[in-house]
Amino acid sequence: DDLETKLKDAGNNLVVIDFFAVWCGPCKMIGPLIEELSKEMLDVVFLKIDVDECEDIAAKYEITSMPTFVFIKEGKVVMY
Repeated sequence: DDLETKLKDAGNNLVVIDFFAVWCGPCKMIGPLIEELSKEMLDVVFLKIDVDECEDIAAKYEITSMPTFVFIKEGKVVMY
C-alpha cells in the first residue's frame, strides 16, 4: 500500500513515520525500541520508510538526516 492509503486507514490514530536508511548506524540502534513500542502502543500506527527506496516521500517531508520521526494526526504533521 502507498503512504497516503495508510494515512487514511489510520483514521484518528496517531501515525509515527520512521525515516531510516539501511546503512544508518543510529537507525539500527533505535530500530528494536521502535519495534517494541509498536507492540505496546496498539492505538499508534508505526510506519518505516527507507529513504533510499522512497526518495520522493523523503523529499516531501524534507528529511535530511536519519533517523527522523514524523508524527501525523488526522492527515496533518504535528511534530518532526
